Amino acid sequence: MSQRILIIGAGIGGLTAAAVLLQRGYRVRVFEQASALGEIGAGIQISANASRVLHYLGLEGPLADVAVTPVAFHYRLYNNGDVLHEIPLGATHERNYGAKYYHLHRADLHGLLAARVRELDPDAVVLGAAAESFTETASSVTVDFKDGTRATGDVLIGADGIKSTIRSQIVGPSSAEFTGYVSWRAVVPSSRLPADFMPRICTNWVGPNAHVIVYYLRRGELINFVGLVEDDTWRDESWTVKSSWDILKADFAPWHSDVQKLIDAMDKDQCYRWAMYNRAPVTGWSTSRATLLGDAAHPTLPFMAQGAAMAIEDGVILARALESTSTIAGGIDLYARSRYARTARVQTGSNELGKLYHLRTEAELRAGFANRDIAKERGQWVFSYDPFTAPLAAPAATHSPRSRPSQTAAGD
Repeated sequence: MSQRILIIGAGIGGLTAAAVLLQRGYRVRVFEQASALGEIGAGIQISANASRVLHYLGLEGPLADVAVTPVAFHYRLYNNGDVLHEIPLGATHERNYGAKYYHLHRADLHGLLAARVRELDPDAVVLGAAAESFTETASSVTVDFKDGTRATGDVLIGADGIKSTIRSQIVGPSSAEFTGYVSWRAVVPSSRLPADFMPRICTNWVGPNAHVIVYYLRRGELINFVGLVEDDTWRDESWTVKSSWDILKADFAPWHSDVQKLIDAMDKDQCYRWAMYNRAPVTGWSTSRATLLGDAAHPTLPFMAQGAAMAIEDGVILARALESTSTIAGGIDLYARSRYARTARVQTGSNELGKLYHLRTEAELRAGFANRDIAKERGQWVFSYDPFTAPLAAPAATHSPRSRPSQTAAGD
C-alpha cells in the first residue's frame, strides 16, 4: 500500500489499528505523548467480536499464556448472592461466536499489541510525541507536535482517548458530563483468599445505588475488583488517584461476605478511585483525511464491557473501508458511517444497564432482571458481530466530511 497512516495515541485502540494496517501492507507511524509505552488500570474483558481480531493478529497463543477464559458471567444480588441471570462463556461462547472470551490485565493486552506492532515494523511507534494540531491539503495531512516537529501522511487517525486533541479539532470543543458514578478499582492476589473462593467466572454484584464486578486475571493469580457507587462529592477523573480504603469499606458495608473478603484482602494503600464521565454519541467524526477511533470517537461507560472491544473493531472496519473505495476521503467517510450506529448503540446500552444495576430495592432488582434476557441480547448483536465480514454502510450518494479543519486544536 502506498498510503501513509499517522495514528495519534498508542493505547489499545491505536495499537490494534496499527497492527491491522501494518499486517495489511500499509505504512504506519503511531505517535504517543508518553516517554514509554505502558497501560494503567487493571482488568479488561474481551468477547468474541474483538478477540477474533486479536487472533487474526497472531496473538491467540500469547493470550493463552496471560489471560483467563471464564466459564460464565453471573449477576448476583448484593446481599444474599442469589444469581439473577447468567451469560454462558467458555466453550459455549467460543462455539456460538467463533472466538474466545478473555479476562486480561490491561497492561498484558497492551504489551502484546505493542510487541506485535514492533514485530511488524520496529520503527512504527514514536514516543514523546504530543500532538498539538493538524492541517490538511488535497494531497496530505500534517500533524504539528508540541516540541515543534511535524509528520505528514495520507491519513490521520485520532486514537488519543476521551480528551482527544484530534477530536477537539474535528468535532469542536465539548465537555464530558459527570455521570454521578464513582468507581473504585483494586487488584488482589488470589493467594490471599481461600482456594475455593470462586470458580472461573465473572460476577457482577448488583445492589442499591452500586455494583461490584469481580473476575480473575493473569492465569488466575490475581482478582480484579471494580466497585461503582453513586457519589456527587468526588469529581476527579484520574485513574491514578488513590483514596481511603476505609471509605471503600464503608461504601460496601452491607454487601455479601464474598465482597467483604475481597475488600479485606486488598492492600489498603492501593485503592484507586475515579469519577466517571460520559459524552453522548456524535456524528461528524471525520474530515477528508482525518478520523477518530475508540474513545476519541465514542467514549463508552464500562457497563457492557465493550469499550475496548469497540476500539478493536474500529481498526478492522477502517482498514476494510480504505480498501473498499477509490479515494481516501471516501474510505474515511465509509468507515465513520459503518461504525456510528453500532458504537452509538453500545454507548446508549451501557448507560441503560447502569440504571438496571443500581435499582433501589431487592424487589426492583429481581423484577428488572426477570424482564431482560441479557445473554440473548448480547449474543444477537454484540458477541456475534464479525468486523471482518459485517456489511459496511451503503454507498453514499455524496459524502461531506469537513474538508478543512481549524488550524488550532482546542483541547479539553
